[in-house]
Amino acid sequence: MVKSPLISMHAGTFAYSQENPVFEDIGFSVCPGEVLCILGPNGCGKTTLLDTLLGYHRLQGGEILVEGKNADRMTARERAMKIAYVPQNHEKTFPYTVNQVVQMGRAPHLPFHTGPGTDDLRKVEEVIKKMKLSSLKEQEYTRLSGGETQLVLIARALVQESRVLILDEPTSHLDFTNELIILETIVRLVKESHIAVIMASHVPNHAFYFENRRVPVRVALMRNRGFSHIGTPGEVLTQKTMAEVYNVEARIISYACGDDERPLSHVVPLSLKGES
Repeated sequence: MVKSPLISMHAGTFAYSQENPVFEDIGFSVCPGEVLCILGPNGCGKTTLLDTLLGYHRLQGGEILVEGKNADRMTARERAMKIAYVPQNHEKTFPYTVNQVVQMGRAPHLPFHTGPGTDDLRKVEEVIKKMKLSSLKEQEYTRLSGGETQLVLIARALVQESRVLILDEPTSHLDFTNELIILETIVRLVKESHIAVIMASHVPNHAFYFENRRVPVRVALMRNRGFSHIGTPGEVLTQKTMAEVYNVEARIISYACGDDERPLSHVVPLSLKGES
C-alpha cells in the first residue's frame, strides 16, 4: 500500500534578500512512520529550512503541502495542529511546572481565553506517562537538566496530536546517556505512533542509528543552497560525501551485531581532509 506524504516541499526557494538565496529548488516528502535527517555544516540553512516549514518564513518560490493542503492557505492554528516543533534552544524564563509546560501543547485545540478541559488534561497525563515524566510532573521546569528539558519539550509537542514532528538538533549539548534517551524516544514514537519526523542534526551517525533500529529513514545532505544528496543513509553517507560536505576523511564501518547478525553501520572520522 502506497503511503501519502504527511508533509512535502516542491521546488522550495527562500532568501532574506533576492541576491543571496539561503536555499533554492529543494524538494522532499515524508510519509507516516518515516524520518528525514537533514545534515550539513554550520550555516548551510538547515534551521532556516525548518523555519519555512513551520511558517516563520514564507517561500519565495515553490510550495509546502501538509497532508495535501498548501501550507500558505493554513492559519497558524491549523498549521500547529498538523506540525509540532522541538527547538534547539529554549529560554526557561518562568518557573512553570513540567505539567503546566506540557499542557501548553494543547493551546492550538482550545478556544481563545479558554483553559484545558477534562479531555485535554487526560491527554496531557497520558503523554507524561508515555514519556516517563511522571516523577517530574510537579517539578519546576527551570530546574531540569538538559536531557529532561528535551523530553518535556517533546512531550509538549506530542500533546498537540500533530502527525508531523520537527526537531532542530534535539541532542545538542546533551551527554551520551541523554542523547541516547532522545534518539530512543524518537524511534519509539515513529514505530508506535507512525508520525513523520524531520530532524536537523550535526551528527551523521544519528541517521545510521535510526536505520540500525529498523526505522525507515532518509538523509538529505544540505550544501550550496540545496540538497546535494538525498537517499538512504547507506546511499548518502559515504567516504566521498563526508569529504565533500564536511572536509573530513572518514570510513564507513559495517559490522554484524545481534542474534540475526544484521549489519550495522557507523561513520568513523579519521582526520580533517588533507591532514594526517
